[in-house]
Amino acid sequence: MDAKLKIKLYALTVDCKEPYALAQFYAALLGWEIPFYDEDWACVGAPGAAQGAYPGITFQRNPDYQPPVWPEQPGAQQQMAHLDFAVSDLEKAVAHAIACGATVAAEQFSNDWRVMLDPAGHPFCLCRMKELMESSQFALL
Repeated sequence: MDAKLKIKLYALTVDCKEPYALAQFYAALLGWEIPFYDEDWACVGAPGAAQGAYPGITFQRNPDYQPPVWPEQPGAQQQMAHLDFAVSDLEKAVAHAIACGATVAAEQFSNDWRVMLDPAGHPFCLCRMKELMESSQFALL
């Protein structure tokens, strides 16, 4: 790569029908801020960080968005990606996510994480990551 070329992860963009509503959910879930929103776009980022200083999540309006089916089923809308969040206390994190508007997916496959669905139906995981979180290489805001 050219030494003068700079590439930085800015955000993961998620399709949905109501960007601001979904941004409000993730801002509440993560304790993040919404530095920007309009009818078609919304962005959440770490508190006090200038937009782009820390990777965030952006939400883009797609009037034809269809929630994925989880777990996958032949012929149904498939997920393209999902978010994993490291948590220090899995049960407290699940309760917090539910209070923010998430639901627990009907099927679960591990005791180390919970598959949740955000208000727009996107799957995300709350992951018990004690060993990772206690390592010197991990920074949890």
